[in-house]
Amino acid sequence: MPRALLSVSDKSGLVDFARGLAGLGWELISTGGTARALRDAGLAPRDVAEVTGSPEMMDGRVKTLHPAIHGALLGRRDNPEHMAAMAEHGITPIDLIVVNLYPFREAAQRSDLQPDQVIEQIDIGGPSMLRSAAKNFASVWAIVDPADYERVLAALSAKDDDLDLRRLLAGKVYAHTASYDAAIASWFAQQRGELFPETVALSFQRQQSLRYGENPGQAAAFYVERRGAGLGALVQRGGKELSFNNFLDLEGALLAVEPFADKPACAIVKHTTPCGLAVGDTMLQAYQKALACDPVSAFGSVVAFNGTVDKATADAVSSLFVECIVAPSFEDAAVEVLGRKRNLRVLEGRPGKDAGLDYKRVRGGVLVQERAPAIIDAQGWTVATTRQPTDTELRDLLFAWRAVAAVKSNAIVIATNGATIGIGAGQMSRVDAAFLAAHKATLAGHDTAGSVLGSDAYFPFRDGVDQAADVGVRAIVQPGGSVRDAEVIAAANEHGIAMVLTGRRQFRH
Repeated sequence: MPRALLSVSDKSGLVDFARGLAGLGWELISTGGTARALRDAGLAPRDVAEVTGSPEMMDGRVKTLHPAIHGALLGRRDNPEHMAAMAEHGITPIDLIVVNLYPFREAAQRSDLQPDQVIEQIDIGGPSMLRSAAKNFASVWAIVDPADYERVLAALSAKDDDLDLRRLLAGKVYAHTASYDAAIASWFAQQRGELFPETVALSFQRQQSLRYGENPGQAAAFYVERRGAGLGALVQRGGKELSFNNFLDLEGALLAVEPFADKPACAIVKHTTPCGLAVGDTMLQAYQKALACDPVSAFGSVVAFNGTVDKATADAVSSLFVECIVAPSFEDAAVEVLGRKRNLRVLEGRPGKDAGLDYKRVRGGVLVQERAPAIIDAQGWTVATTRQPTDTELRDLLFAWRAVAAVKSNAIVIATNGATIGIGAGQMSRVDAAFLAAHKATLAGHDTAGSVLGSDAYFPFRDGVDQAADVGVRAIVQPGGSVRDAEVIAAANEHGIAMVLTGRRQFRH
C-alpha cells in the first residue's frame, strides 16, 4: 500500500485530495491539526507519532524529525543498499507528501505579536520534509501548492508515473522554501535595524506571462512579491491582456496621482512619465485639465485617477485612444461605456505604494535604495527671494512640486490652477527641460503668464530662470543647493519672480 504524509497550514482543498488518495488505496499519515481536520471529515489517518514510535514534544517543535520519516522519504528505491538499510531499521517508504508551512510572513506583519511569538512561526520540520522528498522526486511526490492537487490525483488515478510532473513539483518545493527562508532572513535583518544587510534574498512569484517585453522578440513575464501585491492587486474589468510596457506606464501613472489625496486627480502617462497631470473639483474636470496639457502626446496613453470614475468621465476618456485606464473604483455605467472599446484595458483597485526598498537592475547586480517619501508637502520650505508668493501661487507651487516628482529627470513642469500646462522631461540639461516645458505649453495654446514652475533639482545656472521669466512664470519651486544659488536667486529677484527652496531633490531616473 502506498503511503502519503499530509501536514499543512493551508487546508484549502485538503479533504478532497485526501479522500481521493484514500479512494485509490493510499494509507494516510498526518500530524496535529491536519489529522484532526481529516478525522472530522470521516477519514482515518495514522498519527506520525505512531509511525516514529516517538511522541510529539517541545510544543510540537519535534515530531517529524526522525529517521522513520526522513529515511522513508530519502531512501532511493533503485539503490539496494538504501532499501536494505530501510528494511534493517523497519522503515517503510513514504511515497507522497503534502506540506505547506507555518504562516511566517503573516505573523511577521502582525503588530500584536512579540518577536518570540513570530519566531515560533518558523517552520523546521516542514521544510526539512519537503526538501527530503523533493531531492528524491524520482520516487516521491512532493506537493507544496494546493493548486497541484487535481493534476496529481489525475496522474495517480491513471497510474501515470509522471517523472516530468514530479520534477516540476520538486522545483516548486525548492522555490517555496527559498522564498520562505528569504522572508525569515529579511525579518531578522529588520530586527537588527539593518536597512541594507550583507546579503539580500529576493523572492517573487510569477503572476502572469506576457506576450513579449518592451519590444517583440523579447520574452517577458510579470512577477510579484506575493499574490495580490502592488500592481498584482488590480482587477482587470475589460480589454485585452496587459503588456510589459503597460505595467511600466501603470506604475508611472499611479505614482503621479498618489500625492493628491485631498482632491480628484488625473494623470495621463506616456513612456512612464506624465504628459498631463491635474486636480479638479470632479474626476471629469481633472481629466479635462490633464488632457489639455498635451492632447497630442495623450494618444495611446495610460490614464490614472485617484477616485471613482463615473459615466461622464468614462464618456470623455473613451473618445480618445487610450491603452489603459486605472482607478480605485468604477461605476457600473462607466464600465459599460469603457467596455465598448474592446482593446481598452480597464483596471480597478488600490495597489498602494510599497514601503520597502527600491531595486534597480544593472549588469551583474542591483542598486538598492530607500523609496522616495510617499508624502510630498511644503514642510521645510523657505522663500529665498524678495517677493513672497501669493496664496494662489503657493497652492500651485505645491501642485507643481508634487507633479514634478513623477516626471523623468531632468524635469521641469509649468503649472497653473492645479494643472500642468507644460512638461519638460528626461532632458540632458535643465535649461533644455525648461525650454521644452515652455515650448509644449505654447504649442498647446496655453497662456503661461502668471504660471508657476517646478524643478526636480537645483538650477546650476540662471539661464533656466531667465527662460521661465520670458514666458511669464511668476513663481518657482526648486530644491536649491547649487554653488550658484545666489546667482539664481538674484535672477529671480531681477524678474520679480518668487522663489521657494524645498531643500530636497526629486530625481527620477
